[in-house]
Amino acid sequence: MDKLAKYKSMRSNDKTSEPFGGESPDSKKLVFVVQKHRATALHYDFRLEIDGVLVSWAIPRGPTLDSGVKRLAMQTEDHPLDYRNFEGQIPQGEYGGGDVIVWDRGTYIAQREASKDVRETIADKSDGDEVMLEGLKKGELKFLLDGKRLKGSFALVKTKGFPPGKKNAWLLIKHKDEFIKEGYDAKDEITSVVSKEVLP
Repeated sequence: MDKLAKYKSMRSNDKTSEPFGGESPDSKKLVFVVQKHRATALHYDFRLEIDGVLVSWAIPRGPTLDSGVKRLAMQTEDHPLDYRNFEGQIPQGEYGGGDVIVWDRGTYIAQREASKDVRETIADKSDGDEVMLEGLKKGELKFLLDGKRLKGSFALVKTKGFPPGKKNAWLLIKHKDEFIKEGYDAKDEITSVVSKEVLP
């Protein structure tokens, strides 16, 4: 089964410069990327490498380092690993037409619940991949991000009945650790961490 079938069906590679394949850039660690995307509505695409693709969520208000804030994250189609490098303009009239920058990127380590309030880190990439796949099925993912902007422990938790009728809704939550920043808002960071391009 082609995990990217839905992604490919929504795009035409002769009309958009978006990538259609690619391998993991790191043989020892899982990767993540956050892309700021000004399409019909401005949002942030949060993507985690899991089982050879970037499993993706659209976060309308962007991620935060404030542990007192939960962000709605709507799961979208899986993207190819090459997408972690994509910046530029998706042509108007095409799916997701608009400007894209790499707002953050880096590596991550999977976590799982060892006991109440204790999270075990899974340093091995292959084992971490399995833990993340299990978490996807359960609707609860825990992980440590090591990006240029986002750092520390986070969770993605699938919601039940909120918003009404939305089966693909999750919440992105920042765990309390040394990386929390009260009041941190993604909209205050307007440059690409790769090209330094500005996207207000």
